Amino acid sequence: MGIEIERKFLVSSDEWRDLADGVDYRQGYLSTIKERTVRVRTVGKRGFLTIKGISIGASRAEYEYEIPVDDTHEMLDELCERPLIEKRRYRIPYADLIWEVDEFFGENHGLVVAEVELASEDQQVDLPSWIGEEVTGDPRYFNANLVAQPFSTWES
Repeated sequence: MGIEIERKFLVSSDEWRDLADGVDYRQGYLSTIKERTVRVRTVGKRGFLTIKGISIGASRAEYEYEIPVDDTHEMLDELCERPLIEKRRYRIPYADLIWEVDEFFGENHGLVVAEVELASEDQQVDLPSWIGEEVTGDPRYFNANLVAQPFSTWES
């Protein structure tokens, strides 16, 4: 079983923008119940199926498999809940870790978050200057929840 341990933060400035090129993601959910999510997505020209378990702290079970991209497009167009998640992901090395900054589009336009995967929940993390508030435990920021409650519908 794979375990994903990650922390998630809001991005507080545009200082990160010149640090990496982005790759476009298009993803949708076949299941968004809290005990398990089933996601399909394109990353550039590749397709993936991912199953994730319930989050406990910053950890959860994760299984990911590459699948034919044509199948991925069919599932995204015909089977997934709406709206789809559209974003551009930037991978930025900082202090021996890789930060993934997601800039959202569509109904989640305006949301920019950064995630960092860790070896353990108690691993020390040096935060880049462009990192803001931590939102690891806030379910509103889970991609699966951005389908049911897109960022554009949140009250300020």
